[in-house]
Amino acid sequence: MIPGTSVTVLTCSICSEPSTDICVYCTKDACTNHRCDRCKRCSDCCECDMPLSAEEVRMQPPAEVAIETPVEPEVSIFAPEPTPPSEDVTL
Repeated sequence: MIPGTSVTVLTCSICSEPSTDICVYCTKDACTNHRCDRCKRCSDCCECDMPLSAEEVRMQPPAEVAIETPVEPEVSIFAPEPTPPSEDVTL
């Protein structure tokens, strides 16, 4: 830390709680409750259809999707070659 400097505590321009982020649009301070994680704008400037808040991100764990892959039969390079079918010639 540099001597003679102090840490500035920012406050959210909407709710006056401590904040660490700023709106990328209007550059006002915004707490995690009032800043959209999609567009990084405060709730006053956000134009998302459904803003993604910090709480929504924590509540929704990533979905696990089972992907089935087809199993191919093993082919050995040491397997004998198939014999050609015998030809029956009848006259």
